[in-house]
Amino acid sequence: MRLGKSHPGWTQTIETWKRTQADLHRRMIVSRLSPLPRFVAGVDCAFSTDAATDDETTVLAAAVIYDRLERRIIEVRHATAPADVPYVPTFLSFREGPAILAAIAVLSHPFGAICFDGQGIAHPRRCGLATHIGVMLDVPGIGVAKTRLIGTFTEPDSTAGSLSPLMDGPEQIGVVLRTKNNVRPLFVSIGHRVDLPSAIELLMDCTKFRIPEPTRQADAEVGKMKRQLTQSQS
Repeated sequence: MRLGKSHPGWTQTIETWKRTQADLHRRMIVSRLSPLPRFVAGVDCAFSTDAATDDETTVLAAAVIYDRLERRIIEVRHATAPADVPYVPTFLSFREGPAILAAIAVLSHPFGAICFDGQGIAHPRRCGLATHIGVMLDVPGIGVAKTRLIGTFTEPDSTAGSLSPLMDGPEQIGVVLRTKNNVRPLFVSIGHRVDLPSAIELLMDCTKFRIPEPTRQADAEVGKMKRQLTQSQS
């Protein structure tokens, strides 16, 4: 059943989601990721749209595994789920999570961390996608966002590896990281079972272009899924 904002239980649903996020944040563990894992998963998702109504009807998710030593993708898996939850800022995990979890579940190769195209604790309730899914699966999770959700920062230097703290008042909630020379920075925050220094080290070692390979390749896969679905419907 599609859950709309006009549903009589909508307010209760939001409050339930807030409690879930608070519980997941309490269970989050911050620890050094050592040694850095050789195999790193990456996940991303997109949405298919009904041409007649312009409604987003299906969540398309991809999960990949990147071999950090051989610097290549060794596994790709896809999954879909109904887009039964509307877009609500700061609650995207409830909309995207089922499809992402389904894609992760069919990975056959072991991995030591997951990179998410989204936030970790750089979130109003300190429970973005990387924290939400990382804690649920009890695996190291790292938020690698292209844009800022919350927080203030100063622009890091233009050279690769430069960073500045992402602050929410007096609390540091992540870093703004320049992964390559003269490209737009990324917003990195911890999700679960990782700390910022090891998250930064791992991401920099997985980066060929601006976006680290695990999430860059997952993004490419959901793009393929969306194009194939559009072609099949035309």
